[in-house]
Amino acid sequence: MLTNQTVLGHLEGEITLAINPSTPPCKSVAIDADYRHAMKDLLKLQFYLSQDWVASALEMSKQGGHLWIFLVTPLPASECRIYVHDLARRLGAPLKDAGLADGIEVFPKHDAIAPGDFGNAIRGPLGIHRGANRRFWFYGADYTLQAQMEFLNSLRKVTEDELRKFIVGKEPPRPELAPRLTRNAPVRRQSGNGRSEFRILQHVGSVRRVGRNYVARCPSCAESGHDRCGDNLAILIEDPRFYHCWAGCTKEMIRAALGCPIRVRSYT
Repeated sequence: MLTNQTVLGHLEGEITLAINPSTPPCKSVAIDADYRHAMKDLLKLQFYLSQDWVASALEMSKQGGHLWIFLVTPLPASECRIYVHDLARRLGAPLKDAGLADGIEVFPKHDAIAPGDFGNAIRGPLGIHRGANRRFWFYGADYTLQAQMEFLNSLRKVTEDELRKFIVGKEPPRPELAPRLTRNAPVRRQSGNGRSEFRILQHVGSVRRVGRNYVARCPSCAESGHDRCGDNLAILIEDPRFYHCWAGCTKEMIRAALGCPIRVRSYT
Protein backbone atom coordinates (compact mmCIF):
# COMPACT_ATOMS: atom_id res chain seq x y z
CA MET A 1 0.00 0.00 0.00
CA LEU A 2 1.13 3.56 -0.70
CA THR A 3 1.55 5.17 2.70
CA ASN A 4 3.57 8.03 4.14
CA GLN A 5 6.11 5.43 5.27
CA THR A 6 6.57 3.97 1.78
CA VAL A 7 6.96 7.45 0.29
CA LEU A 8 9.55 8.26 2.96
CA GLY A 9 11.39 5.02 2.15
CA HIS A 10 11.42 6.01 -1.53
CA LEU A 11 12.84 9.46 -0.78
CA GLU A 12 15.53 7.93 1.43
CA GLY A 13 16.49 5.39 -1.23
CA GLU A 14 15.51 2.39 0.86
CA ILE A 15 12.78 1.02 -1.44
CA THR A 16 11.65 1.36 -5.05
CA LEU A 17 8.07 2.35 -5.84
CA ALA A 18 6.42 0.71 -8.87
CA ILE A 19 3.11 1.31 -10.65
CA ASN A 20 0.50 -1.34 -9.91
CA PRO A 21 -0.27 -3.05 -13.27
CA SER A 22 -3.89 -3.57 -12.22
CA THR A 23 -4.43 0.22 -12.32
CA PRO A 24 -3.33 1.35 -15.81
CA PRO A 25 -4.45 5.01 -15.44
CA CYS A 26 -1.61 7.31 -14.38
CA LYS A 27 -1.28 10.63 -12.54
CA SER A 28 2.12 11.49 -14.00
CA VAL A 29 3.87 11.16 -17.34
CA ALA A 30 7.64 10.95 -17.73
CA ILE A 31 9.50 11.83 -20.92
CA ASP A 32 12.85 10.06 -20.74
CA ALA A 33 15.77 11.08 -22.97
CA ASP A 34 19.18 9.40 -22.61
CA TYR A 35 21.22 10.29 -25.69
CA ARG A 36 23.53 13.00 -26.98
CA HIS A 37 21.88 16.45 -26.95
CA ALA A 38 18.96 14.94 -25.00
CA MET A 39 18.64 17.93 -22.68
CA LYS A 40 18.32 20.26 -25.67
CA ASP A 41 15.30 18.28 -26.92
CA LEU A 42 13.76 18.16 -23.44
CA LEU A 43 14.13 21.94 -23.05
CA LYS A 44 12.45 22.40 -26.43
CA LEU A 45 9.59 20.10 -25.39
CA GLN A 46 9.27 21.94 -22.09
CA PHE A 47 8.93 25.29 -23.89
CA TYR A 48 6.22 24.03 -26.25
CA LEU A 49 4.37 22.35 -23.40
CA SER A 50 4.22 25.75 -21.72
CA GLN A 51 2.50 27.13 -24.83
CA ASP A 52 -0.39 24.77 -23.97
CA TRP A 53 -0.22 25.99 -20.36
CA VAL A 54 1.17 22.58 -19.36
CA ALA A 55 3.65 22.91 -16.52
CA SER A 56 6.50 20.39 -16.45
CA ALA A 57 9.45 19.60 -14.22
CA LEU A 58 12.90 18.84 -15.62
CA GLU A 59 15.50 16.74 -13.83
CA MET A 60 18.82 15.26 -14.80
CA SER A 61 19.28 11.50 -14.99
CA LYS A 62 22.32 9.26 -15.12
CA GLN A 63 22.74 9.70 -18.89
CA GLY A 64 20.34 12.48 -19.87
CA GLY A 65 17.15 13.80 -18.30
CA HIS A 66 13.49 13.28 -17.46
CA LEU A 67 10.65 15.74 -18.08
CA TRP A 68 7.64 15.13 -15.82
CA ILE A 69 4.02 16.18 -16.37
CA PHE A 70 1.49 15.82 -13.54
CA LEU A 71 -2.27 15.27 -13.83
CA VAL A 72 -5.18 16.28 -11.59
CA THR A 73 -6.78 12.82 -11.74
CA PRO A 74 -5.57 9.45 -13.05
CA LEU A 75 -6.03 9.28 -16.83
CA PRO A 76 -5.38 6.52 -19.41
CA ALA A 77 -1.69 6.18 -20.24
CA SER A 78 -2.58 5.70 -23.92
CA GLU A 79 -4.14 9.18 -24.13
CA CYS A 80 -1.14 10.78 -22.42
CA ARG A 81 1.20 9.14 -24.94
CA ILE A 82 -0.89 10.43 -27.88
CA TYR A 83 -0.37 14.00 -26.68
CA VAL A 84 3.39 13.70 -26.06
CA HIS A 85 4.09 11.69 -29.22
CA ASP A 86 2.19 14.19 -31.37
CA LEU A 87 4.08 17.10 -29.83
CA ALA A 88 7.45 15.35 -30.29
CA ARG A 89 6.70 14.57 -33.94
CA ARG A 90 5.71 18.19 -34.66
CA LEU A 91 8.94 19.43 -33.09
CA GLY A 92 11.08 16.88 -34.89
CA ALA A 93 12.26 15.24 -31.66
CA PRO A 94 13.44 11.63 -32.17
CA LEU A 95 11.11 8.92 -30.87
CA LYS A 96 12.72 5.71 -29.67
CA ASP A 97 9.30 4.03 -29.70
CA ALA A 98 9.26 4.60 -33.48
CA GLY A 99 12.17 2.20 -33.97
CA LEU A 100 15.09 4.65 -33.62
CA ALA A 101 18.19 3.57 -31.71
CA ASP A 102 18.17 6.86 -29.76
CA GLY A 103 15.21 9.04 -28.89
CA ILE A 104 12.73 9.99 -26.22
CA GLU A 105 10.61 7.39 -24.43
CA VAL A 106 7.25 8.11 -22.80
CA PHE A 107 6.33 6.38 -19.53
CA PRO A 108 4.05 4.57 -18.79
CA LYS A 109 4.77 2.66 -21.98
CA HIS A 110 1.97 0.09 -21.57
CA ASP A 111 -1.78 0.36 -21.11
CA ALA A 112 -1.88 -2.83 -19.03
CA ILE A 113 0.47 -5.62 -17.99
CA ALA A 114 -0.39 -9.25 -18.70
CA PRO A 115 -0.41 -11.60 -15.69
CA GLY A 116 3.12 -12.76 -14.89
CA ASP A 117 4.83 -10.23 -17.18
CA PHE A 118 7.26 -7.43 -16.34
CA GLY A 119 6.45 -3.83 -17.15
CA ASN A 120 8.90 -0.98 -17.71
CA ALA A 121 10.40 0.77 -14.72
CA ILE A 122 11.48 4.39 -14.32
CA ARG A 123 12.81 6.02 -11.18
CA GLY A 124 10.12 8.04 -9.41
CA PRO A 125 10.60 11.76 -8.73
CA LEU A 126 13.25 12.56 -6.09
CA GLY A 127 14.11 8.90 -5.56
CA ILE A 128 17.74 7.83 -5.31
CA HIS A 129 18.96 6.22 -8.52
CA ARG A 130 19.95 2.63 -7.70
CA GLY A 131 22.67 2.46 -10.35
CA ALA A 132 24.27 5.88 -9.74
CA ASN A 133 23.53 5.78 -6.00
CA ARG A 134 22.55 9.47 -5.99
CA ARG A 135 19.54 11.77 -6.16
CA PHE A 136 18.91 13.91 -9.24
CA TRP A 137 17.29 17.25 -8.37
CA PHE A 138 14.69 19.18 -10.37
CA TYR A 139 15.70 22.47 -11.92
CA GLY A 140 13.77 25.47 -10.57
CA ALA A 141 14.17 24.98 -6.82
CA ASP A 142 16.87 24.73 -4.17
CA TYR A 143 18.46 21.33 -3.75
CA THR A 144 16.65 20.34 -0.56
CA LEU A 145 13.75 17.90 -0.28
CA GLN A 146 11.48 20.53 1.25
CA ALA A 147 12.15 23.08 -1.49
CA GLN A 148 11.79 20.44 -4.19
CA MET A 149 8.46 19.19 -2.81
CA GLU A 150 7.13 22.75 -2.60
CA PHE A 151 8.19 23.31 -6.20
CA LEU A 152 6.47 20.14 -7.46
CA ASN A 153 3.30 20.91 -5.49
CA SER A 154 3.20 24.41 -7.00
CA LEU A 155 3.11 23.11 -10.58
CA ARG A 156 -0.20 23.39 -12.39
CA LYS A 157 -1.71 19.95 -13.07
CA VAL A 158 -3.35 18.92 -16.35
CA THR A 159 -7.10 18.27 -16.17
CA GLU A 160 -9.03 15.55 -17.99
CA ASP A 161 -10.86 18.12 -20.16
CA GLU A 162 -7.57 19.72 -21.19
CA LEU A 163 -5.98 16.42 -22.17
CA ARG A 164 -9.03 15.44 -24.24
CA LYS A 165 -8.86 18.79 -26.08
CA PHE A 166 -5.14 18.31 -26.75
CA ILE A 167 -5.66 14.93 -28.42
CA VAL A 168 -8.92 15.49 -30.31
CA GLY A 169 -8.36 14.42 -33.91
CA LYS A 170 -4.91 13.05 -33.08
CA GLU A 171 -4.07 9.44 -33.83
CA PRO A 172 -2.25 7.07 -31.46
CA PRO A 173 1.12 5.61 -32.47
CA ARG A 174 0.71 2.97 -35.16
CA PRO A 175 0.47 -0.56 -33.71
CA GLU A 176 3.64 -1.69 -35.47
CA LEU A 177 5.53 1.15 -33.80
CA ALA A 178 4.07 0.67 -30.35
CA PRO A 179 6.52 -0.45 -27.64
CA ARG A 180 6.52 -4.17 -27.08
CA LEU A 181 7.32 -6.06 -23.92
CA THR A 182 10.30 -8.37 -24.23
CA ARG A 183 11.54 -11.09 -21.97
CA ASN A 184 14.92 -12.66 -21.54
CA ALA A 185 15.32 -15.48 -24.03
CA PRO A 186 14.92 -18.85 -22.31
CA VAL A 187 18.01 -20.95 -21.80
CA ARG A 188 18.14 -24.35 -23.48
CA ARG A 189 17.69 -27.20 -21.02
CA GLN A 190 20.75 -29.03 -22.27
CA SER A 191 23.52 -28.12 -24.64
CA GLY A 192 25.18 -30.38 -27.13
CA ASN A 193 27.99 -31.31 -24.74
CA GLY A 194 25.62 -32.27 -21.93
CA ARG A 195 25.80 -29.08 -19.82
CA SER A 196 22.66 -28.60 -17.72
CA GLU A 197 20.42 -25.57 -17.82
CA PHE A 198 21.44 -22.47 -15.82
CA ARG A 199 19.01 -21.93 -12.93
CA ILE A 200 19.32 -18.50 -11.32
CA LEU A 201 17.48 -19.48 -8.13
CA GLN A 202 20.41 -21.76 -7.31
CA HIS A 203 22.79 -18.77 -7.30
CA VAL A 204 21.08 -15.73 -5.77
CA GLY A 205 20.63 -16.93 -2.19
CA SER A 206 17.57 -15.92 -0.18
CA VAL A 207 14.51 -14.62 -1.99
CA ARG A 208 11.10 -13.36 -0.92
CA ARG A 209 7.81 -13.48 -2.77
CA VAL A 210 6.20 -10.23 -3.98
CA GLY A 211 3.08 -10.76 -6.09
CA ARG A 212 3.96 -12.97 -9.08
CA ASN A 213 7.71 -12.60 -8.62
CA TYR A 214 10.53 -13.54 -6.30
CA VAL A 215 12.75 -10.59 -5.42
CA ALA A 216 16.40 -10.88 -4.46
CA ARG A 217 19.64 -8.94 -4.39
CA CYS A 218 20.97 -8.34 -7.91
CA PRO A 219 24.46 -9.88 -8.12
CA SER A 220 25.63 -7.26 -10.60
CA CYS A 221 24.37 -4.36 -8.45
CA ALA A 222 25.90 -5.92 -5.35
CA GLU A 223 29.25 -6.20 -7.13
CA SER A 224 29.15 -2.41 -7.55
CA GLY A 225 28.16 -1.83 -3.93
CA HIS A 226 24.49 -1.06 -4.68
CA ASP A 227 21.09 -2.70 -4.03
CA ARG A 228 21.15 -2.00 -0.31
CA CYS A 229 17.61 -3.34 0.13
CA GLY A 230 18.25 -6.55 -1.79
CA ASP A 231 15.23 -6.21 -4.08
CA ASN A 232 16.55 -5.05 -7.46
CA LEU A 233 16.26 -8.49 -9.07
CA ALA A 234 12.80 -9.80 -9.97
CA ILE A 235 12.42 -13.48 -10.93
CA LEU A 236 9.19 -14.77 -12.43
CA ILE A 237 7.75 -17.42 -10.11
CA GLU A 238 5.93 -19.40 -12.80
CA ASP A 239 9.10 -19.65 -14.90
CA PRO A 240 12.38 -18.59 -13.19
CA ARG A 241 14.19 -18.51 -16.54
CA PHE A 242 12.76 -15.00 -16.85
CA TYR A 243 14.43 -12.42 -14.60
CA HIS A 244 14.95 -8.67 -14.70
CA CYS A 245 17.03 -6.08 -12.80
CA TRP A 246 15.11 -2.87 -12.10
CA ALA A 247 18.39 -0.89 -11.94
CA GLY A 248 19.15 -1.77 -15.56
CA CYS A 249 21.72 -4.57 -15.28
CA THR A 250 21.61 -6.80 -18.33
CA LYS A 251 21.31 -10.56 -18.28
CA GLU A 252 24.96 -10.78 -19.36
CA MET A 253 26.06 -8.56 -16.43
CA ILE A 254 24.08 -10.65 -13.93
CA ARG A 255 25.48 -13.94 -15.22
CA ALA A 256 29.04 -12.56 -15.25
CA ALA A 257 28.70 -11.36 -11.64
CA LEU A 258 27.63 -14.89 -10.65
CA GLY A 259 30.68 -16.40 -12.32
CA CYS A 260 28.47 -18.10 -14.90
CA PRO A 261 28.99 -16.00 -18.04
CA ILE A 262 26.80 -16.64 -21.04
CA ARG A 263 28.80 -18.62 -23.55
CA VAL A 264 28.89 -17.13 -27.02
CA ARG A 265 28.69 -19.66 -29.82
CA SER A 266 31.22 -19.37 -32.58
CA TYR A 267 30.50 -20.50 -36.11
CA THR A 268 33.03 -21.53 -38.72
